[in-house]
Amino acid sequence: MGFPAENTQRVRQLVSRLGLTRALRELALEAFPEIGAPFEGARKVLCVQPHPDDCEFGAGGTLADLADKGVEVVYLTMTDGSMGASDPSLDPRKLAETRRREQEEAAKVIGVTRIHWLDYPDTQLPYTPEARSRVIRAIREEKPDVVLAPDPWLMYEAHPDHRITGWLVSEAVMLSPLPLVLRDLPPHLVAAVVYYYTARPNYFHDVSGTFTRKIEALSKHRSQFEATWPVTVQQLETLAAAFGAAIGSEMAEAFRVIPHMLLHAVPLSEIV
Repeated sequence: MGFPAENTQRVRQLVSRLGLTRALRELALEAFPEIGAPFEGARKVLCVQPHPDDCEFGAGGTLADLADKGVEVVYLTMTDGSMGASDPSLDPRKLAETRRREQEEAAKVIGVTRIHWLDYPDTQLPYTPEARSRVIRAIREEKPDVVLAPDPWLMYEAHPDHRITGWLVSEAVMLSPLPLVLRDLPPHLVAAVVYYYTARPNYFHDVSGTFTRKIEALSKHRSQFEATWPVTVQQLETLAAAFGAAIGSEMAEAFRVIPHMLLHAVPLSEIV
């Protein structure tokens, strides 16, 4: 869906009444209703995570809710998680094995169908055409309606794997419909990228009925949260309650939804 052919008079009236930014936002929301309902009609979603645990931490309640509604949920994990420890005596290879097992257990709680692993070294995810091509391949093979990823433009995000995952996914979603890119696989159009870990949400998903599943799933990642579990749960409860209050529900998760058509050379992506 493209931007509507609004007549000049209406646009001028909206800008005069609302100001430029609010007027453009209203017009964009009319043109792209998926911003307010990104999962409506979806049959499959692909959640891309930098490390084992990020899909649950950033979107676990939403993914559980979608699974309960019959939406197929698939994970793509970019790195092996082998650096996620504070104990210097741990063997990174053993930790990677532990984190894979923990992720498999957590995914069962959420209702995930399958997990793909790219197994790049933790903290060393490359920002390269090769890595982007692997994400494009995953998208074209799975054919999701919506892709979730961490917001790479989160200010002060210091972990390179998080930033790079978001960039790679954004580029992969933009390029996946182009038939001359990776010509051995048919193109696939994703309706929108839904960014988790965002400070600029434009969509809130009610997770009042699945928030406890999110917490249960995260509890499976014992290597990551056992030492800080009470603080971790408190943080998540606080955010979910605040986001829920924004939409009049008990608990919610926050996302920034960017339709495919706004991923390239359209300043509206900053406004919606």
